[in-house]
Amino acid sequence: MPPHFLDGTELSRDELLALIDRAAAMKAHPLDARPLAGRSVALVFERPSTRTRLSFEAGVFELGGHPIVLRSGELQLSRGESLRDTALVLARHVAAIGIRTGPHADVVELAEHSAVPVINMLTADHHPVQVLADLLTLREAFGRVEGLKIAYVGDGNNVARSLAVVGALGGVEVAGAAPAGDPLEAGRPATLTDDPAEAVAGAHAIYADVWVSMGDEDTADRRRADLAPYRIDDALLDRAAPGAIALHCLPAHPGEEITAEVLYGSRQRIWDEAENRRHAQKALLELLVAG
Repeated sequence: MPPHFLDGTELSRDELLALIDRAAAMKAHPLDARPLAGRSVALVFERPSTRTRLSFEAGVFELGGHPIVLRSGELQLSRGESLRDTALVLARHVAAIGIRTGPHADVVELAEHSAVPVINMLTADHHPVQVLADLLTLREAFGRVEGLKIAYVGDGNNVARSLAVVGALGGVEVAGAAPAGDPLEAGRPATLTDDPAEAVAGAHAIYADVWVSMGDEDTADRRRADLAPYRIDDALLDRAAPGAIALHCLPAHPGEEITAEVLYGSRQRIWDEAENRRHAQKALLELLVAG
């Protein structure tokens, strides 16, 4: 079993697909597995969170464990204690550590010194736990993961990068559509174009994220103008494969990257996707802690 889950590449394709199958079984019977009984999991939040905190905290509880939520101001990290020392102490008390932070190097360093599994709950470079939920959602919608196509449209960010990396690992074709020069070019989608219609052709799902992420507020107006052609609406869904669905990792801004009609309509699995964070992460915790 992989010692940590930092960018998703720690898993083989067979392990990833087995994890998604296990997540589906856990969703059907959420209280049957208790691998964390009598154990605790540290959840370190240096960035704000809604879905990550809810899904991990509830998931650890359903696995029989105790989630210890630690905000940045509650740790000596805020007063200069090193990540190495933090890892050495946390690992003496918990079965696993999740961390949501900025620099990806911080997660890597924490894992280097931790005697228990470390899970990347989000960094500026990667958001692999989100893609586990995305793959579970695709499995529910289409009965499989391998052989599907996802088109990611809009701003290239940590979610886009993880979708390209982990999606490809699971046998999903990932196409990207973004303006020339967008950070999406630094990811690894199977194809990349500045034409959203070209990217979504034959796609089973169209994926969006916010156009203005944390730290990008100074360029918000330019981003909105550049990305306006990449909005998910019914017309763009019509250009995808029959029965295509919209996905979004949330939070959403209706009228920007996705229309309200799609976000709250029948052509999306976004709210299932948000719930599936819990089930996919439970399967991941079981794999990392119990094998």
